[in-house]
Amino acid sequence: MKRICFVLQVKPDRLEEYKVRHRDVWPEMLQALRETGWSNYSLFLRDDGMLVGYLETEDFERARKGMATREVNERWQRDMGGFFVQRAGLLPDQAMQSLEEVFHLD
Repeated sequence: MKRICFVLQVKPDRLEEYKVRHRDVWPEMLQALRETGWSNYSLFLRDDGMLVGYLETEDFERARKGMATREVNERWQRDMGGFFVQRAGLLPDQAMQSLEEVFHLD
């Protein structure tokens, strides 16, 4: 199992609404994440909008590609796209910047 960490930037004026939206993630979105190999998935949000995501998966690229084929992911990404600072036309899941793991305490 590989540990994956990524960052995105939430617009500072949308932080509270972003948190509210994640209190009630669509059940079909949660199911799609599980089915495509996303496990132990967490999001952490700093008060300046820096979003850090963490998950464990066998193959991150395969997990991302699996989600990209799901209609529910397309809807979720379009619905959530306005919360993020990113290039025009780029959906949040396409803008994830993975971080290199440099230490892990086993």
